[in-house]
Amino acid sequence: MGPIHYIVKQIMGDYALLLSEEGVENQVALALLPPGVDEGDRLLWENLCYTLE
Repeated sequence: MGPIHYIVKQIMGDYALLLSEEGVENQVALALLPPGVDEGDRLLWENLCYTLE
């Protein structure tokens, strides 16, 4: 599986709702995301790690 690009759609308490380029939503714990992530940020998931784009 290759890299996946996401947009942070919504932050809900300790979780963030991510939207992939294919339109798939994914709920992820904020602890797994880079510090300071905010709604509207673009993320890259690669090698089991999220990074800001």
